Amino acid sequence: MAVTLRQMHAFLAVAEHGSFTKAAERMHMAQPALSQLIRELERELGIRLFDRTTRRVELTDGGREFHGASAKIVQDIELAVRGAIDLAERKRGRIVVAAPPLLAAVILPEAIAEMRERYPGIQISVIDVKTDTIVEAVRLGRADCGVGTFAAVEDGIERIPMARDSLMLFCDHSSRFAAAGTVTWRDLRDEPLITLTRDSGIRLLVEVGYETAGVQLLPAYEVTQITTALALAEARLGIAVLPTYARAAAPHRRVIARPLAEPTIARDIVMIRRSDRSASPAVTAFEGVLRRYARRLTPHDID
Repeated sequence: MAVTLRQMHAFLAVAEHGSFTKAAERMHMAQPALSQLIRELERELGIRLFDRTTRRVELTDGGREFHGASAKIVQDIELAVRGAIDLAERKRGRIVVAAPPLLAAVILPEAIAEMRERYPGIQISVIDVKTDTIVEAVRLGRADCGVGTFAAVEDGIERIPMARDSLMLFCDHSSRFAAAGTVTWRDLRDEPLITLTRDSGIRLLVEVGYETAGVQLLPAYEVTQITTALALAEARLGIAVLPTYARAAAPHRRVIARPLAEPTIARDIVMIRRSDRSASPAVTAFEGVLRRYARRLTPHDID
């Protein structure tokens, strides 16, 4: 059966107006062309749809039965088309984004606020969890996208660069590094170090810096949260080596951030998505907004 949407529109127009002439005017087409559509539809269905009198065109019993079903089909199709257009124009949609707690706190709120202002029909939910949980949430479809620093190779995961983040030294105002422009890793020799625990990717990068500079790493404090490390540095209990975006978590703390060199250790902040799914228009719009806020937190942009 090859019933077309145009045939159904023609049928519904004739049924509504009780006239081929008025229906043709409604559809902006010649009456013979509309009559041809009805004949083709009747041929496909194998029934007569209208009885024609001298004054009016009326539905047959079969026409009345077909009318209810066809009106519902056309309405459903029009709703589906309208919904697709709204999604394409970003008038509505839903995004679930996963991010580690600190990044979720310093990047997502303003980005989400801008999205709500620009696209009020798009709803955004946040999952703030550990990095390994983020990858799994995206892979299993529990999150549409994730934000953070992830391993270079993840099966089934697409990486979209947001910004380039470098490790920096964080110290209190009384530290000998407070007046320095750039600090080298060798300068950290014999300094009490506040660092994250070894299950953190940041800690592994800190170990690379110390090892490359030939400096022994002897932590004074090992903590799980960046905010805790900042608080300990503020209390003059040592220096901390943390990502650049940690500065956004300490706007009111009495801590200073200084670039670290020899070597400079950097990594990408990225958005991840499932590589086997096309990004929705809502996620694509969010990607651009999020990239701007991520780059505000880091000293170097990605080309």
